[in-house]
Amino acid sequence: MKILVLNCGSSSAKYMVYDWDAKNIMCKGIVERVTIGGSFCEHEATGRDKVKIERECPTHREAVELILELLVNPEHGVLKDVKEIDAVGHRVVHGGERFAKSVIIDDEVIKAFKEIQDLAPLHNPANILGIEAAVGILPDVPHMAVMDTAWHQTMKPPQFIYALPYDWYEKNKVRRYGFHGTSLLYVAKRAAVLLGKDPFDINLILLHVGNGVSANAVKKGISYDTSMGFTPQEGLVMGTRAGDFDAAVGFYMMQKLNLSPKDMETIINKKSGLLGITGKFTDRRDVLEAMADGDKRAELAFELECYRLKKYIGAYAAALGGVDAVVWTAGVGEMAPDIRARSMDGLDFMGIKIDPEKNKVAMTRNSESDISAADSKVKVFVIPTDEELVFVEDVVALLENRYDEHTNFKYSFQDPGYQNAMRDEEFAKELEKKPEKAKAAAKIPG
Repeated sequence: MKILVLNCGSSSAKYMVYDWDAKNIMCKGIVERVTIGGSFCEHEATGRDKVKIERECPTHREAVELILELLVNPEHGVLKDVKEIDAVGHRVVHGGERFAKSVIIDDEVIKAFKEIQDLAPLHNPANILGIEAAVGILPDVPHMAVMDTAWHQTMKPPQFIYALPYDWYEKNKVRRYGFHGTSLLYVAKRAAVLLGKDPFDINLILLHVGNGVSANAVKKGISYDTSMGFTPQEGLVMGTRAGDFDAAVGFYMMQKLNLSPKDMETIINKKSGLLGITGKFTDRRDVLEAMADGDKRAELAFELECYRLKKYIGAYAAALGGVDAVVWTAGVGEMAPDIRARSMDGLDFMGIKIDPEKNKVAMTRNSESDISAADSKVKVFVIPTDEELVFVEDVVALLENRYDEHTNFKYSFQDPGYQNAMRDEEFAKELEKKPEKAKAAAKIPG
């Protein structure tokens, strides 16, 4: 069974083909600069060198056509015919309140996405364009939508309602939604395996730290609260997003600088965060390097990000009334021990204590790490996320009519014996160069 996964942004189209029977990625890639000129695709078939194909894609339809063409290309492809594709899974950032799980796409589902697209104007319109393009080209193949917001639909009103006029929620659906749900679902289930506990008998603080950043309080195995809100802007310090700040600042600066609402939206989403503080950096590696060279604004950005992370850890520990594990994931969470260490420094009183040496060597996207100190009452894990696998499993389960909300559905990676052969192989290569990484490798109880 071959599954095509599509993630269409406003000017890009990411993709992956997964062989469900062999349990491996056949190829992956991204079409860049869709709709804006100078389009190109970077395509990588497993075991072969990455190639770059230049092709103008004025709309997402041309981007999807290029992807399908590459999949069957005699030199670069992995399929003999596009008819080998059994289903297509689409990432949809915002599912609103209607969708608490992945769904098979039909006209009614597309209509529902269009009705709420103004809740995620930077993401959902592009997601819809990608769906319509793919359905138009592959009309006889089932298409499924996997929503970033679905994981958080277990939150209750005290956690998701804002202290704003209540009719804003009733009439305009203004509330906390949360994002990064597919990633958070994966690491929550894997954390239960590493703890050796029932997935619905654990409390977790999940930290998805990449260019975008989410903190997620998980109570008894389900999403209880999360830092991102009505949009992905709220919460922690991010690469270009401001995160939490006094809303009155926006009104004040709009008057001072004669800014439009659109101008302000651009500033808080694309010109703030680490970029806003440093004036030039969004990549944490650049921030750390500049800080080491004495750049005071880089140091401020580092301290600000880590302080905000620590504050959310403390707040969520209080909200949960006890924590079994703190889990770091995504690009920065998996690869930035300095940020992890600073963010958890001084939390010993809460029972959160890391082993500095294990934390230092836990820099891999191919192995789960346990960086807890021996006497830490709370486990601290670094778990490389695998959103694509969640996509694929949801799609296959929908195809086989056995899918349900995660509270009634078991993923393959929840099995203590689950292994990712590709990651295991890559980690073995890492250990040949840096055998010390084995010190932090997490062990499954029993």
